Amino acid sequence: MSNFGFHSDKLGISFDSHLAHQNDEMKTLLLKVREVVFSLGDNVIEEIRPHRIVYAKSLTFRYFLDIYPRTKDLIVSVRKNRKEPAKEYIIHNYEELQSINSEISTAYKEI
Repeated sequence: MSNFGFHSDKLGISFDSHLAHQNDEMKTLLLKVREVVFSLGDNVIEEIRPHRIVYAKSLTFRYFLDIYPRTKDLIVSVRKNRKEPAKEYIIHNYEELQSINSEISTAYKEI
């Protein structure tokens, strides 16, 4: 059973499976995003899916961050509430990630 209570573990997907398909720069970037997200609070939940990584606040499935790892970048969707569409960013490096850290933090607080 997954963190959200769904039966998606039958695929055996792990965070490391996403890392396995990345070059060193993208591995580091994914790990940095993960570090930033888990530093936001104790109620952050990570759900690993076949093509993306979803971060939510508590078990009520209030997701605030979707990450789609690709070969040369990450597509990061930040969602502040359920009524507005997510805001999408394409992140190539750590500096670009730093530029949206406050956006991620705000989404976590407001969702």
